[in-house]
Amino acid sequence: MTDQPNTPVGGSSDEPDPTRPRFTDKRRIDPQTGAVRDPDTQGQARADAAAESAAAEAGAADDGAAPGGSSTSPADGAAELLEQAQALAAERLADLQRLQAEYVNYRRRVDRDRDVARDQAIIDVVEALMGTLDDIELARTHGELEGGPFAAIAEKLEATLARFGWERYGAAGETFDPNVHEALMHSHAEDVTEPTVVQVLQPGHRVGERIVRAARVAVADPGA
Repeated sequence: MTDQPNTPVGGSSDEPDPTRPRFTDKRRIDPQTGAVRDPDTQGQARADAAAESAAAEAGAADDGAAPGGSSTSPADGAAELLEQAQALAAERLADLQRLQAEYVNYRRRVDRDRDVARDQAIIDVVEALMGTLDDIELARTHGELEGGPFAAIAEKLEATLARFGWERYGAAGETFDPNVHEALMHSHAEDVTEPTVVQVLQPGHRVGERIVRAARVAVADPGA
């Protein structure tokens, strides 16, 4: 039986409608003439059917391509993924750098606050002991600590405070500085060329660079 494609209704056509169903006539006897069909004709019919199927598949592939006849290649997709990965890495790096800067600032702020709290605690202790320290200095000035048992105790107390930055200051002959001295008395002297401390009425106390109490002094100004 020879394979023959079904002829569309309404006449013959070189290019049958691909949407219509196709039938292959495999009968070896032609029903109209009663003659035996040629096998070569059957093979040609099969070849024509295969060509039509291949053309239909090619058309479907063309319809699925990108507009304008262009399609995205694997290389283009890989480049796009690489750009996205690089953008994400840059964003994460910026976040990390920002967090690191915030952490460094936090550490500096904590260290500064700790130092301030430490100095303030020492200042509070010095203020509480200021009367005792003044009595120790007054007794030393009058010679009451020489050879007495209280001298060793006073020295240990002052040495302990000195380890934490405490210092007693103020001495006659210093140039008067209103930032660290408090002038309680003024006089004039011919032997000075600038305001000068001539007597320390109460010594000053400071912890590091912070003045706990200014030295109370008598000041001599140059003679008129």
